[in-house]
Amino acid sequence: MSSKVSVSPTSLIDQIVVPGDVVLDLSNMTNQTIKLGSGLRQDSDAISAMRAGKFSYSKPNKYWVESSHKRYIPRTEDHVLGIVVDYKADNFWVDIKGPQIALLPGLAFEGATRRSIPKFEVGTLLYLRVVKTNIGMNPELSGTDASGKASVFGPLKDGFMFETSTGLSRMLLSSPTCPVLEALGKKLSFEIATGLNGRVWVNAAAPRSVIIVANAIMNSETLSATQQRIMVEKLLAKISD
Repeated sequence: MSSKVSVSPTSLIDQIVVPGDVVLDLSNMTNQTIKLGSGLRQDSDAISAMRAGKFSYSKPNKYWVESSHKRYIPRTEDHVLGIVVDYKADNFWVDIKGPQIALLPGLAFEGATRRSIPKFEVGTLLYLRVVKTNIGMNPELSGTDASGKASVFGPLKDGFMFETSTGLSRMLLSSPTCPVLEALGKKLSFEIATGLNGRVWVNAAAPRSVIIVANAIMNSETLSATQQRIMVEKLLAKISD
């Protein structure tokens, strides 16, 4: 959906809105093309929220309402963090926080054959891609990208995994880099894998860095970009004292 409106940030950007809140008034804005994302509707010159969440904006021209949910609904091409809960024959069954356990075929890895299926114990944490989602059926996962390459997918060893809302996961994966990760990356060296299913894995050489990154991420969900940067500065200041 496109409309004519200024893309200049408003006072409601990064603020929590509820259904019915008018977030943009087209009559007070100069003409530029924008995109309205999920959670917004247009009624004449008023753009209003259809659900509760954070009113969000990304350059150059997109507005939407970011909602947070604990429950994850799988979608094709989502990247997720899954935990192996069972394995039978050549298949693994993986918990991705969805309504149903997901199926991970043993052959869904780069170079896998009937004679060389990967071995994953129950409890193994994997970074995977959702490839099939049909109503009433278990979602299907893969350990490769669309070209069949391992790419970033596979087992995640060591580190620390914690759960978040799906909204926070989407924020961490947004482009450009979200403020909390940008601020942390300027001072700390760490690895991170974020699943759209509300799971995040962090690893670093120093355990203290893992704790700081995890705490900063969990504290960031309801903060504006400026507040996220200030929060990270305060956390880093504590460990330098």
